Amino acid sequence: MKIHEYQGKEIFRKFGVPTPRGIVASSPSEVEAAAKQLGTPVVVVKSQIHAGGRGKGTFKDSDGGRGVRLARSPEEARTFAENMLGKTLVTLQTGPEGARVNRLYVEEGLDIEKEFYLGMTLDRQVGRMTLIASSEGGMEIEEVAAKHPEKILRVSIDPAVGFQPYQGRKLAFGLGLTGPAVNKFVQFCAALSKVVDHTDASLVEINPLVLTKQGEILALDAKVEFDDNALFRHPELISYRDPLEEDPREREAKEYDLSYISLSGNIGCMVNGAGLAMATMDIIQYCGGMPANFLDVGGGADEKKVKAAFKIILADPNVKAIFINIFGGIMKCDVIADGVIAAAREVGLDRPLVVRLEGTNVELGKKKFAESGMNIITADTMLDGARKAVAAAEGK
Repeated sequence: MKIHEYQGKEIFRKFGVPTPRGIVASSPSEVEAAAKQLGTPVVVVKSQIHAGGRGKGTFKDSDGGRGVRLARSPEEARTFAENMLGKTLVTLQTGPEGARVNRLYVEEGLDIEKEFYLGMTLDRQVGRMTLIASSEGGMEIEEVAAKHPEKILRVSIDPAVGFQPYQGRKLAFGLGLTGPAVNKFVQFCAALSKVVDHTDASLVEINPLVLTKQGEILALDAKVEFDDNALFRHPELISYRDPLEEDPREREAKEYDLSYISLSGNIGCMVNGAGLAMATMDIIQYCGGMPANFLDVGGGADEKKVKAAFKIILADPNVKAIFINIFGGIMKCDVIADGVIAAAREVGLDRPLVVRLEGTNVELGKKKFAESGMNIITADTMLDGARKAVAAAEGK
């Protein structure tokens, strides 16, 4: 689950992570009032969307400029808000479709001495949460890693003892910090590690982290993502979810406990099991096609869940063909057939459907499809199914 910057900073402050003062606003008048309340010569008006690169992003339906603006008066802040709210911001992370800006965060301007990058996430190679720092703050960390890998600093956190001050000092010295800023940075890292430990965050990223000319270390940004599988332990975090920022199909899939991720291709996939789903997407691409989604109905899905999954696939206008690839173990092939047939009859099957079934009750499942009266393309193997799905998507 992703959250907005202003929400991330709210959580930061609860754990002692220093942040600038800021006020969230959803109208131009609220933005103007927030700028007056902050009372600094400069305020920063920030678009709140679930994507990075806002400072370089542009609006495709207004002349609002970038997604982050510096305002030198409350009146100027209001003008920026009028050109940003309700508009679509396009960044490298949103793709060309962009994301609608429904909220702005008005933050006090700072006298910045130096910008850094600081993040904490799971390093799967070592199996530990890892602090990542760089002296190249304000830049895309992927770009820094590609062009200047020597400027990426890492320390892994031992789960048995947690973050240790010497690790913070190692990063601080590597970033070139000196004097009182070193201890402040260590304290900052300790507080940040508490955020991760206490919320089951899968990613916490601050870009940039700033050292002010007054010697303060502050989080100028806050990108926070939580492990969905751990949210049952943190009911207080559920309120941070913003449905407007989520793909409607992904939101509906969560209601039925389906594992669904929307992708940019045109072949809809319905599979049981995450490993088989990944293999199915791979073989579609091997055959020259592009999957439109990752969709795992799971091993214990019933007809209702399968029906919902099929309707979610059909709701994607980019889908030109559908590939159902089922290996029935716990999941029975006839249950899949019942759910797909019911959904197709309810919403109408207007696209080619390729089905490959193997496993429990496979003959019964095939019989149900054969007797359904629907135009179904059957496949004997996964490769055969992928080839037929790609051909169907191309109108062949």
